[in-house]
Amino acid sequence: MASTDTVITPVPRSNENRSTTPNSDVFKSYISSQWADRTDAVPTAREQAPFAAARRARLSALYPGQRLVIPAGRLKQRSNDTDYAFRAHSAFAHLTGWGADAEPGAVLVLEPTAAGHEATLYFREAAGRDSDEFYANAEIGEFWIGPRPSIEQVSADLGLAVRGIAELESVLRSVDSETLVVRGADPEFTEEVDEARLRFAADKVLSMNASDSPFSLEVNAEHDPDKQLARDLSELRLVKDSYEIEQMRLAVAATGRGFDDVISDLPRSSTHQRGERLVEGVFNTRARVDGNAVGYDTIAASGPHACILHWTRNDGPVVPGDMILLDAGVELDSYYTADITRTLPVNGSFSEVQRRVYDAVLEAADAAFAVVRPGIVFREVHAAAMAVIARRTAEWGMLPVTAEEALQPENGHHRRYMVHGTSHHLGLDVHDCAQARREMYMDGVIEAGMVFTIEPGLYFQSDDLTVPAEYRGIGVRIEDDIVVTADGAENLSAAIPRTAADVETWIATLTS
Repeated sequence: MASTDTVITPVPRSNENRSTTPNSDVFKSYISSQWADRTDAVPTAREQAPFAAARRARLSALYPGQRLVIPAGRLKQRSNDTDYAFRAHSAFAHLTGWGADAEPGAVLVLEPTAAGHEATLYFREAAGRDSDEFYANAEIGEFWIGPRPSIEQVSADLGLAVRGIAELESVLRSVDSETLVVRGADPEFTEEVDEARLRFAADKVLSMNASDSPFSLEVNAEHDPDKQLARDLSELRLVKDSYEIEQMRLAVAATGRGFDDVISDLPRSSTHQRGERLVEGVFNTRARVDGNAVGYDTIAASGPHACILHWTRNDGPVVPGDMILLDAGVELDSYYTADITRTLPVNGSFSEVQRRVYDAVLEAADAAFAVVRPGIVFREVHAAAMAVIARRTAEWGMLPVTAEEALQPENGHHRRYMVHGTSHHLGLDVHDCAQARREMYMDGVIEAGMVFTIEPGLYFQSDDLTVPAEYRGIGVRIEDDIVVTADGAENLSAAIPRTAADVETWIATLTS
């Protein structure tokens, strides 16, 4: 096994070549003394703690007798000794309730018991001021990043048993072949779990045939049991609990305020050669003020850039007479994110052709929403939108066949103008539940409590000779966030103007 100094408690990056950190004995003695007593208040359990406990219980029931290891992940290097902002793995956040305040390197372990599992969170607690970590460790030292919570504080806050990170070594020593780990969260720690499983298998094979073990020295390099764990963790999130749905409401509301901010700033952004960057910056400011960050890179795609589905370079102008497609979402401190798109005429008014395209996309969105109810298959939402897209593009003379022919599975001519899907699940990840099986996702039956997007679009590339010239360079997407109810659905983002007339009024109100 590699030293736990580098896996469980990583050694900080060296900065000896440029360090001016004092290290004399006199300094060490002086800096560790004459500090006021600190009383670390123990909080009450956070709102999501009982919901996280219920999620752990559901997971426990799926894996009786197996140890489950869910790392938060650790800091990822951006350049030299600077890191990206830390974001814990979504499965970890879902099962602990720890979001934007989660500590890098933490690990949740579900230890099997006769009654199910005992959950324990391991994290690197703060060192005392008699430790050089306090002032010399730029990654975790209090002088550098601020105080970190105590074991007692985290335990009370999350309603979980919590231990220091050093005790995680005993978990590694106990790993057997049936221990499962979320592989993508912390590759270095996962490697330690892999090695421990292989050692267990090797020890076992010395006295008996271990070929029936899920992990062995010779086979299963793809770690299928780990993949099943990732799948089940995704599928646990398909139906949201009441806490999650309320977080989605809050995320959508914050995103709506961000869209207001962008529109209010259009007179400024439309005069700058990199106006898309100004749009992005204005929205991202709202995300940081009202939440943790953006849930994904903001798409501020003006003019022909709107035809590029994931345009995040955002370095073009915002030209009056064009439309700007803004696809953006605020991620809350709980990590739940909205995902909203509106396409806005920069000068406040749609041209005749722009409005024609916009109304067709809105018609497709409304058709998709109209079919949503418990009991239908998820892909039916997409089919409803595509029927409109095929009909309208056929009417405009863009298809070499009729709409009905285009909709045949072997054809799909209309998809040239909308190659993406109409809906995806939404929650902790912008594309939530991504490891779920197809029969649970695309071919799954919709249930009350599911949250997903409806986001049809039409994208007519500037050089697409199949469309009339007046349509070229126009891209429109309208995206809303939907929660399925007992007898239908609710559009969580309905308060953000959607119709062409309401969008024009919205812009006029905020820019006048």
